Amino acid sequence: MKHVLASLCLLGPFLHALSQCTVPASEFQLDGDYLLGGVFDIHQSVTMYHDRPEAIDCSSQPLILSSYQKFQLMRFSVEEINNSTNLLPNVSLGYDIFDHCSDTHSFPGIFKLLSVDGMIQPWGKAHRNVSKVMAVVGPFTSTQVLTVAPLFMMDLIPMVSYGATYSALDKKETFPSFLRTVHSNKNIIEVVVNIVQHFKWRWVAFLYSDNAFGEDGRDLFTKRIKDTEICLAYTGILNNNTDYPLMFKQIEAQRIHIIVGFVPKITAETLIISAIKLNVTNKVWIAGDNWSLNKRLRKEKGIQNIGTVLGVSQPVVTIPGFSDFIYSSKNQTHCKNAEQNAFCNQVCNYCSSLSAEEILTVDPSYNFPVYSAVYAIAHALHNTLRCGVDECNGNITVHPYMVLAELKKSNFTLLNQRIKFYENGDPEFGSYYIVFWNHSGDAEKIGSYRFHPSVHFYINNTNIQWYTEGEVPTSLCSPECDVGFAKEEDGIHKCCFNCQICSNGTYINITEDSYKCINCKETEWSAPGSTSCNLRVVEYVPFTDSGAIMIMVGAWVLVGLTLAMSALFAINYNTPVVRSAGGPMCFLIFSCLSLCSLSVFFYFGKPTTSSCILRFLPFLLFYTVCLACFVVRSFQIVCVFKMAAKFPKLHSWWMKYHGQWLVITVAFVTQALLLLFGYAFAPPKPYNDTLEYPDKIILGCDINLVTSSGPVILLLSLCSLCFIFSYMGKDLPKNYNEAKAITFCLLLLILTWVIFATEYLLYHGKYIQTLNALAVLSSLYSFLLWYFFPKCYIIIFQPHRNTNEYFQGLIQNYTKTISQ
Repeated sequence: MKHVLASLCLLGPFLHALSQCTVPASEFQLDGDYLLGGVFDIHQSVTMYHDRPEAIDCSSQPLILSSYQKFQLMRFSVEEINNSTNLLPNVSLGYDIFDHCSDTHSFPGIFKLLSVDGMIQPWGKAHRNVSKVMAVVGPFTSTQVLTVAPLFMMDLIPMVSYGATYSALDKKETFPSFLRTVHSNKNIIEVVVNIVQHFKWRWVAFLYSDNAFGEDGRDLFTKRIKDTEICLAYTGILNNNTDYPLMFKQIEAQRIHIIVGFVPKITAETLIISAIKLNVTNKVWIAGDNWSLNKRLRKEKGIQNIGTVLGVSQPVVTIPGFSDFIYSSKNQTHCKNAEQNAFCNQVCNYCSSLSAEEILTVDPSYNFPVYSAVYAIAHALHNTLRCGVDECNGNITVHPYMVLAELKKSNFTLLNQRIKFYENGDPEFGSYYIVFWNHSGDAEKIGSYRFHPSVHFYINNTNIQWYTEGEVPTSLCSPECDVGFAKEEDGIHKCCFNCQICSNGTYINITEDSYKCINCKETEWSAPGSTSCNLRVVEYVPFTDSGAIMIMVGAWVLVGLTLAMSALFAINYNTPVVRSAGGPMCFLIFSCLSLCSLSVFFYFGKPTTSSCILRFLPFLLFYTVCLACFVVRSFQIVCVFKMAAKFPKLHSWWMKYHGQWLVITVAFVTQALLLLFGYAFAPPKPYNDTLEYPDKIILGCDINLVTSSGPVILLLSLCSLCFIFSYMGKDLPKNYNEAKAITFCLLLLILTWVIFATEYLLYHGKYIQTLNALAVLSSLYSFLLWYFFPKCYIIIFQPHRNTNEYFQGLIQNYTKTISQ
């Protein structure tokens, strides 16, 4: 029997009409002025191995009823065009359709479509005769197209597929004459990803078929979700050797609740039935357009146990007149011996026994793609033949490449849809439905994805009956982080993470990057767990601050007191009290104390470079002079009462060369040079302190510790010397207390700055400037009040103690005491 079939395939005799038949000899052939080739997988694909080249008998395989429906739709479309006088007047279309059930053993039919007068002419030689086949409708699957397309591309014979979605078919350098009336896998994957994102699912399994269609879908899905929050937790390839129990066990172990099934109809049936048998529950299944309208699975017992099924489907378009055509065709009598003379794979043994109802009730998903493919070719032929209202130009010799050129320019309306193609051959029309398998076993439309004229996607969530009984199922590797927490990846998947709270000074913007805490600007702040930053409050002590006013008033009072004391000392210049206090040196001290008070005014207001310099320069420079004066004064007291008696020569040298003024001058010049060099290289400048308070900016002055250390060390050295010399005079007469007064003033000075240093270490707010000014003012008042004020009191209220006799008596008594 095999040898007989092989002979039939090789001989390829043409069918002839028999008078006793009321229909053509075969449904697979129709004569016409121009032929359309048709390639349909009417019977299931089969893989067979032979020890020699041999054609396969497709009719021996199980029938695919939906493919037979598409086959009938092509016949109907051609008949409708022939019965119309508008599209191809006085021209008839014919067809030669073949059952393509194998990718490797169904080529006799393909060769027949390519042949002219039973022969295939070598490529590159001039064709003396032209084939009547102007274009081919089909095949359905991507794998079938990939195997046969190169044969048609060679002569630029247009192929218009109604089901091949492999994305690489749009490459015109490889498939120059290929077009399709369905969208590519890229668009289908786009819809699937939109569904997953709409329901905020993150942890997804992707199951695909072991062919070009499935692998293309997997690659496109992986690429599409790369920059999204979706993670591909599991990929599974489905074929005849798939271990379904192991696969579902692995999916369950990873807690995956969303499964995308990118497989053809037959593979989908095996997958879902296996899931039912293995009691796979609590899953959301997303069906591709190949099986989303599968009626058998929707009615399968136990289908509701597997979870919720959503799907992407071709829109169901009712083709007017198709039902009548099927009923009419099935009511007619077929030739009994028609199939005996049929060409290879132009036979359907069981089709005659099918009822019209059986044909019409199967999945109609791809009816409109077939219908529009035939009409697109007919319109291209109409334009090629320059058809008018009554007739077409019969003098034009039509070649397939001419039809191809017009196909690419298609622009007509068919059932309220504008049929056009992009340059790559993909359709510039169409949409997808999003369906839900309800509890009644129907595929209920719940949304759509429209491509033209603009992209529009929507889903009506309220119509979905989730297996969770109301709540939208979740599929996450890790639960979402709380507000203000950043994700820290845990493993290879970005969907698996730990949550870390963003610390103060940082915030999280999940729309930009949910894995990174972003630092706030210097002028901003944030609390831990923030999603944005707030502007910091800029703080400094203004001149209008009550504390600042009191200190500035204190500075003016100090200036007033120094002026008053200067006047009092000038009036009583020749008295013993003034001379013992320092004589002319007192006026230098009064002047320096007044000049030091200038620093106080520059601690307030918004800091500038000049104010930062002036808040330190006057105090450091003129207070150095003050301390130098008191060092000299302390030294003189010691010399008068001790060194004069024990070291008279040293005392006479000191008095002869005015040693006190020499020391004061050296101290002043040294400090001036230190300040000059320090401020020349690194002067104090305004500084914004953003470290101490997260929500504030404290304006202050930045001091270079290296350049400022010299002047401070000099001050400390003078203070130390002054304290040493004054302490040496602690045993002076009780009533002659110059050294004791200086010692007490120095103790107050040291205590003041110890207190300020402690405050500076503990407190860093804006009022540290006020405290600094207060420390400066206290340093000035310590000498003014505790050294000079007692002198003023004696001059004014105790004049009897301000006489030479009184002082001489004190000195003589002390001299007698130490000489004994």
